[in-house]
Amino acid sequence: MQLVNVRVDSRLIHGQVARVWTGQLGAERLMVVGDKVSKDDLEKTALKLARPTQAALSILPPDRASNNIVQGRYADQKIFIITREPEALVQMVDAGVPIKEVNVGNLPSGEGRLQLFKSVGVNDEEIKAFKELDARGVKLYHQMVPNDSREDFMSELNKRMEK
Repeated sequence: MQLVNVRVDSRLIHGQVARVWTGQLGAERLMVVGDKVSKDDLEKTALKLARPTQAALSILPPDRASNNIVQGRYADQKIFIITREPEALVQMVDAGVPIKEVNVGNLPSGEGRLQLFKSVGVNDEEIKAFKELDARGVKLYHQMVPNDSREDFMSELNKRMEK
C-alpha cells in the first residue's frame, strides 16, 4: 500500500480531486474517511457518482479505514485519502496508519473560523487537530492543485494565531 496523498477538503470528491489530483497521483483508490459521511446514504451515493472511473472508492469511518490499511487490505494499491475532518486523521495516525504529510486543501471560511489561505478557514476543533498532527511529526501544507507550490500550513497557522 502506498499513500499517494492525504487531503483535508470539505468538498471531498469534486472536479479538482476527481480529475486533477487523482490522475496526477496515479491513485487507484480514493478513500473518503469520516464518521458523518460514512453514515450518510445520500452523500455516499453522490460520492459514488463523482468517483473517477480509474479509481476504486471506499467511504469509511476512521477506525475501519485505519484497520483496513494497517491489516494490509490495500497492499497493492495507491491510496488517496480525503476527509473533511482533520480529527479523523489524528485517529488514523494513532491507530498506526503511516501518514507523513497532509495537504490542507479546502475548508470553509466564515464566522468563528480563522482565515489562513484563500480557500482555508479553520475553527478551534480543527486547529486542535492540526496541532496534534504536527506534534506527531506529520508535515502539514496547503496546495490547491498539483501545479501550485506548497505553502507551509503550520507556519501560517502560527503566524495568524499570534495576531
